Parts: sequence; structure tokens; C-alpha cells
Amino acid sequence: MPRIAIPLITKALSFESRQAVTAPEGTFTYKRLLESSARAAARILDGRSDLAEARVAFLIPPGLDYTAVMWGVWRAGGVAVPMALSHPRPELEYVIEDARASILVAHPDLIARLAPVAGEKGLPLIGTGEALAAEPGALPEVDASRRAMMVYTSGTTSRPKGVVTTHEQIAAQISSLVQAWGWTPDDHILNVLPMHHLHGILNILSCALWSGALCEFMPEFEAGAVWRRMARGGLTLFMAVPTIYVRLIAAWEAMPEAERRRMSEAAARLRLMVSGSAALPVSVLEKWREITGHVLLERYGMTEIGMALSNPLDGRRAPGTVGRPLPGVRVRLVDEGGDPAGEGSPGQIQVKGPNVFLEYWRRPEATAESFTPDGWFRTGDVGRVEDGYYRILGRESVDILKTGGYKVSALEIEEVLRDHPSIAECAVVGVPDPEWGQRVGAALILKPGSSLALEDLRAWGKERLAPYKVPSLLSLPDHLPRNAMGKVTKPDVVRLFEQPPDRRSGS
Repeated sequence: MPRIAIPLITKALSFESRQAVTAPEGTFTYKRLLESSARAAARILDGRSDLAEARVAFLIPPGLDYTAVMWGVWRAGGVAVPMALSHPRPELEYVIEDARASILVAHPDLIARLAPVAGEKGLPLIGTGEALAAEPGALPEVDASRRAMMVYTSGTTSRPKGVVTTHEQIAAQISSLVQAWGWTPDDHILNVLPMHHLHGILNILSCALWSGALCEFMPEFEAGAVWRRMARGGLTLFMAVPTIYVRLIAAWEAMPEAERRRMSEAAARLRLMVSGSAALPVSVLEKWREITGHVLLERYGMTEIGMALSNPLDGRRAPGTVGRPLPGVRVRLVDEGGDPAGEGSPGQIQVKGPNVFLEYWRRPEATAESFTPDGWFRTGDVGRVEDGYYRILGRESVDILKTGGYKVSALEIEEVLRDHPSIAECAVVGVPDPEWGQRVGAALILKPGSSLALEDLRAWGKERLAPYKVPSLLSLPDHLPRNAMGKVTKPDVVRLFEQPPDRRSGS
């Protein structure tokens, strides 16, 4: 066997007899994961000696197959490109095209969704059953400095960008969290998050596997099922977005009193619960503490940097803040002139360290613009430091929304809405919401003689956009607010949704 320089897989060699992944199809050891990933690598290589950073896009539900294929891509020398199960064909096709993927992999239940794209583009499409049953073969030596993963995230442009990280950068992101949050081989975490998003891929699955711990997948989030799983015992960690905690609270409140007590006692037995990917309302934090005794640990990160800030595992957790820099991560605030922002003063959050991503795929100008001349990554978020703890104030750009833990480009949604036969003009904004962080609001100017209800807009949008990008609020003003240059003023659009609901609707 060749020397393995991929840190995450090297770690797994020390835990072969331990349980690694559990999902509806069963529970599997690290040894089984290593064997399955070696088989997947051999099938993906298909006689080649090394993928040499070729991109492999895959559409696979959470579980052993997902994990083995991702590791298999790495072991074959490729770049893993996870795709969202919820995305319609246009969005899947965009990722495949933009990544210039040369190989597609899909679960048997999902092959039909990728087959037309594979056929049109002449790409090989491999089923996971075929991949995991392949005969193992010679694998290349993969240096940790190679590109490893490409996760798509919305930016200030109208379409998502591929954020590229190397094996070294992934290892830096993981090891920082493992140290800060006290991961051990005895940990057992429940994963209910989508696996095309860094929260599920890195903070949960990869941290667990780095530590020799067990990651248990729940295919879809359902509040009652999560409570019942907690009640069965054995879990030590749980991580989610604020929207999930809101739904868990609602489910708990609907239970009989005796059931509430049982569920609260079960949750209290976990050692750590974390919230991230969106701002956590203090009211939700306080209610969760009342129900479970846990003060949710809030942290801050993004696809480009992994995690950068975190409240402490031990010690005071300040509600409404995201704590202090994580081990190995440097963070600073700068004002509009590029000078350091003082204590209590707002400034742009900038990050530096071995955790920071390599590049935006095939976007050298966007990559260069995202860094300062001295190498600090410009996050585009504004924060301030209060008593040593960072508080996030919001995005510099109003065109980036955060809804239910997802980062969404308003410009991308507007581009799709303009194709609707009834829409003449549109503006998409994030409307503050205690459950979702922000809801996607669409202010529309309709073509003469046209009408459009929210339900019809959503049905049309779901065929073209991921579910979390589809507007859930609609406003039909007489005109869109604009400045003297004719540009739509987004803060004024947000205020349209604060008007009496005679010309707006929501669901």
C-alpha cells in the first residue's frame, strides 16, 4: 500500500476496529470505511494511475456510501464535489459544468436524476453499488498539499462559486475544532444536516472521523424523530442551525408534560450542543437552556475558512456573540480605511491562518479581491468586539442572505425570477425572521395585465431553484425604490415588507 499523506485517512488507520458511521442501512467500522473507500477509488480511477485533481461530482444520501465515495475520490487523487440532494436539475447541471467535473457518481435511487446530464455531456456515471463492490487496486500517493474538495457557495456574483480547499487546509480546520471542542473517540454525534454544506461535512462528519468517534446520520430532519433518538441515549454531541432548534422547541412544547420531562432529561445528558451557520436569537438560546440546561455554543465560520471564532467549551458563553478566535486562527477587525477597529467599534472581519481556502475555482480575480495585500481574507461580515468576544453585525453586502443556515445570493434568485412570464422587474432581499434568520422576500413589478400569487410563484420557483432559495414572502409595489443613479436601494426594499400586508403575502 502506498504511503497515505491525506491526514483524515491516516488518522482512520488508528481506529480500524471502532465504529465510524451509522445510518439506516447499518453501522460500519473504520476498517469497513477504509476498505470501501479503497474500492471506490479503484473504480473511479478505472485503470488510471492518478486522477491528478480531476473533479468528481457526486449525488449521494448521507451514510456509508457518501463517506466512502468522498474518501475514495481523495484516495484516487481527485477533488470531491458534493452536490445537494434537494437541487433541481438546472442547479446540479450548473455545478457539474462550472466544476468541469469529469466523473459523476450517484446512489442507485438518484442515478436517473444525473443520467440525462451525463449523457448530454458524455461523462461517465458510476453507481455507488458498483463503486463499493469494485476490486481494490493500486492507489496513488496523494500529497496533503493537493486540492481536495470544492464546495459551492453563493458570493457577490449572481451564481455560486466553487470554494477549493486542500487536504492540509481541511486538516487545519478539523484539528482546530477537535482541540477547541474536546472531541474524543468516545463521542457519538447525530448528524441531521445536508451534506453539501460545510457544517455537516466538516464540523460534524470530519471532526468525528478525525477523532475516532461515531457519526450517526439521520437522512432527513424531523423534530420528533430527533427527540426520540436523544431519548434512546448514547449521544454526546448535537450540532444544528437555529431553525432546527426553533423546530425542536416547538415540538417539545407540543408534548405532554411527562414526555417533556423525559426529553429534557435526555438532552441534558449530552456533553455539548452547538449552533451555527446563522445568527442564533437570544430568545431561542434562553428557551433551549430552560428546556435542556444547555447554553448553546455559538461559533462563526464560512465555507472559505471553516470555523474562525467560537464560544468556549468550558467557561462563559456570551449570548449573541460568537466567542474568540479558535486555535491556530488569526482574526482582526478593520475599519473602512483599513485600520484596526478599536474595542466596541464595528469593523470588517478578516481571517488569516492555515484554515483559509486556496481559491475560488476558475475565478482568479474574485480570489485576488477577497484577500488584502498582506494575505488576510476579507469575509464581508461586519462585527465588533465586546469584552473580548466577537459579535456579528451582518453582511457588508445586502445581496447575500442567510436563511435557515444557508448562504444565498439574491442576485442569483433575481436572475431566475426574470425568466417568469409575468415579471417585469424584481428585487430580492433578506427579511429578518426569528426562526430562519432571514426569509427570502421578492418585490415584483408585474407586466401589464398580469397577476401572480405567492403559491404560484413558489411552485414555479421550486422547479428552478433549491427549496431554500425560493421566495417565501411576496410584495407587489407600484415601483421599486431606486437611487439617483437608477440602482435599486435594497434597504428600502426590505422596508416594503414592513408595510401593511395589503400588497404582500407570506407563507
